Amino acid sequence: MRVRTLELFNFRNYGQARIEPDEGVTVFAGPNAQGKTNILEALHLCCLGRSHRTPRDEELIRWGEPSARVTVQTAQRDGTHEVGVLLSRTGKKKKIVRIGARQAERIGELFGHVCGVLFSPEDLQIVKSGPAERRRFIDMQLSQLRPAYFYALQRAVRTLNQRNALLREIAKNPSLTPTLEMWDEQLAQCGAQIAENRREAVERLGRFAAQAHSDLTGGRETLALRYLSQAGEGDAREALLKRLHAARAEDLRRMSTSVGIHRDDILITIDGREARTFASQGQQRSAVLALKLAQLELCLAERGESPILMLDDVMSELDPQRRRQLIERIDRVQTFVTCTDVSDLAGARQGAVYHVENGRLSS
Repeated sequence: MRVRTLELFNFRNYGQARIEPDEGVTVFAGPNAQGKTNILEALHLCCLGRSHRTPRDEELIRWGEPSARVTVQTAQRDGTHEVGVLLSRTGKKKKIVRIGARQAERIGELFGHVCGVLFSPEDLQIVKSGPAERRRFIDMQLSQLRPAYFYALQRAVRTLNQRNALLREIAKNPSLTPTLEMWDEQLAQCGAQIAENRREAVERLGRFAAQAHSDLTGGRETLALRYLSQAGEGDAREALLKRLHAARAEDLRRMSTSVGIHRDDILITIDGREARTFASQGQQRSAVLALKLAQLELCLAERGESPILMLDDVMSELDPQRRRQLIERIDRVQTFVTCTDVSDLAGARQGAVYHVENGRLSS
């Protein structure tokens, strides 16, 4: 997949900008706080319909303006795709997604039209933070590759919320307790579908990440991923249903659901030790970079074509060995890089360099 054009209108600190990126590496260079990351954020918005920096879409609209728009045109094996995202401060619908000339009815229709992998300094939280960050990582990956997964995830979240609401209602009206059986069944069914997809994806991602990490460290360390789920290793639906029944008394007491895929985690180990607890900052950074490179390989294996790669000010954080390994890989995919110093990319094939200053681009 290749991005042909990216257009911004009243997005963050950009009034209007049009970018025609190189087929290889396109660099956005300049001092901090000038708008380099905003370009990658716009691309990410067209990949997943949301910012990677904030859940509040109104923050993406230029100060003092009523609306913003981002449009991306891509070339893929099956032809040209165009995606546009319109954000508004007013009106009933504050986010409108267009695919070609058609307005999307659901956000899930967006997935797959612009497929990308973003690596930013904040991604260290995948290793350093709690399970929610790792669930988010795998859920976003699967949603891009399989829109049906995204809809299944939405159903699971709705079912969980409805079961929790019922538990609170039962505290006031115990006669409703028998209705929990129906919600247990639905939650187990939805959860099983999510767990099975996550397990398979983590296994495949783990193989790619182990190889990437071995390359990054010169074979000195071994990275491994393991999916941890209450769904177990066998029949996920039966396992979840059994656990829900066993936890019912506790759930009624706490008025919340203690069992399900919302408690899943991905164990990341380096040489058999948990990276979150025992790895150094450098080791954690290598683990995250390996995960991102594995995402590229998983997208290629699943879709038959590479996604775009977005690197947000990460080169300066890498030692020469890791930087060299990353540069070898970015030459194989269309890459968008932000940096303060172009020399950080020494050795990479730089097809286009844009200098960024206060939301203005010059080449």
